[in-house]
Amino acid sequence: MKTCPRCNQTYTDEQLNFCLNDGELLMQTVGASRPFDDSPPTVMMNDARVTNPTNWQAPIVPWQNPQTGFQPGPIPSYQTAPSPNQTLAIVSLGLGVASITIGWCCSLGLILSPAALITGFIALSQIKKDPQRNGGRGLAIGGMVTGAFYILAWLAIMLLYGAAIFFGSLGK
Repeated sequence: MKTCPRCNQTYTDEQLNFCLNDGELLMQTVGASRPFDDSPPTVMMNDARVTNPTNWQAPIVPWQNPQTGFQPGPIPSYQTAPSPNQTLAIVSLGLGVASITIGWCCSLGLILSPAALITGFIALSQIKKDPQRNGGRGLAIGGMVTGAFYILAWLAIMLLYGAAIFFGSLGK
């Protein structure tokens, strides 16, 4: 039997360790049959099951049985053609996109867009000479288009800015 030192509630359940009223640690009363023990009771289980008997034999699989003569064939290998070189075309497209996106900062596009045009033209000429070795025609064209777009947009903005300055000075 256990009692709560705070509220003097007594409990007959030996599995309880804390008071249900105030949460205080229960104390073993004098004359109890068992000393205070908060460890869980030991559970006895059955004997272990034998999972690997000594007289067990593996089943016979047809492709492992030498008497049937069946053996799986070799795994087929497929011929793959090497992919064409697209390096200059990808560089051209990257430079063209960079000229449009970050080219407006400090007029960095004035360097990137001509580089996109030049690498695009070189890539197209290499593709035209040897289409089996070089690829990426669409990427090269995309790089040239984005580079040219930046240059045309920059020229249009500068013309509009210059016209605004010119016509603004006429009114004075």
